Amino acid sequence: MTDVPRPMIYLIAGEESGDRLGGPLMRALCDDLDGEVLFAGIGGPMMTEAGLNSLFPMQELSVMGVTEVLPRLPRLIRRINQTVTDVRTRKPDVLITIDAPDFCFRVAKKLKGQGIPLVHYVAPTVWAWRPGRAEKVSRFLDHLLALLPFEPPFFEKHGLACTYVGHPVLQSGADKGDGSAFRNQHHIPSDTPLLVLLLGSRAGEVGRLLPIFTEAVEQLHRAIPNLEVLIPTVPATHDQVLTGTSSLTTPVHVLKTDQEKYDAFAAADVALAASGTVALELAMAGTPSVIGYKLATLTTLLARKVVQTPYVNLINIILKREAIPELILENCVADKLAGALETLFSTPDARAAQKHDYKAALAILGHGTISPNKRAAETIRHILQTKTNGAA
Repeated sequence: MTDVPRPMIYLIAGEESGDRLGGPLMRALCDDLDGEVLFAGIGGPMMTEAGLNSLFPMQELSVMGVTEVLPRLPRLIRRINQTVTDVRTRKPDVLITIDAPDFCFRVAKKLKGQGIPLVHYVAPTVWAWRPGRAEKVSRFLDHLLALLPFEPPFFEKHGLACTYVGHPVLQSGADKGDGSAFRNQHHIPSDTPLLVLLLGSRAGEVGRLLPIFTEAVEQLHRAIPNLEVLIPTVPATHDQVLTGTSSLTTPVHVLKTDQEKYDAFAAADVALAASGTVALELAMAGTPSVIGYKLATLTTLLARKVVQTPYVNLINIILKREAIPELILENCVADKLAGALETLFSTPDARAAQKHDYKAALAILGHGTISPNKRAAETIRHILQTKTNGAA
């Protein structure tokens, strides 16, 4: 009805991965609410394209780990207070914070008790480390949207409503790449071995991993002389990667768009990837991989004390075994990475086994049977309806 005010939804994303969740969620909310919705908050290019006018540049919030957060804490505190003031002024019908708990949870805590339903998208990985966080977040959040099917019970036992919506990467199109067209476009012969290098979306990650990964590439190149490397990037890291790879003897193709990334997955024989959501994208594409990851020194010391899962790769976590080789922390060194990659390039059975395991993990996640964005939007609509009925 035209005389019913449109609900206002306030969204906060603090980094590239959150923006990639927020943009499609906003579109799904528009579809679910027949376009009768207003948006405000903080986001990046995908959320801007979906209709958000960001309160300030999202990039200011893209930090990770103790040593990365501490130097920027005064600015983060100012932005937290600015955001809280903006939310109180606008009085949205629901607040959706997306990942980035260092920022988002501080905002949510300050808004508890204001009559605004507080929803967080991407459940904290309490199954991996700091399980006590489940009880802590239940004190100030009203609802969680979880990406993995085993996550809700960790929070529901503390009285926090938690809905498994599915992982949005399953709807990303990562399995729709065109490898042959990519090779033709970049004049790469069909028999040229290709390695796709995935460094993460944050400048800090790229800064830590690029020297290690590129040294591994140079070592691998000596074993596979006609090797070429494909490196997908995001806007925030594109120039950093160009600079960091300019002196390599291995031919490198630095890519910009998601479609190029997915085509690279389809074209590549093997991937070397940072730990993260990209594990599911590689699984969807069927690209065999090795996982490498290194944290800042202080963050590593803390992680050793609190991490409870034996794996970091989502495929391994889902299957509860190391289906995909992981070389992390002190094992994330060039010679070990190069050796693992050479083994994968030279062993067809190992590549076939990974592809089989990918399918098993994706089946557990319900690939092809759910629409995570639609399910998330439906959950938000129910929250809005409950608030409206409660106020009636």
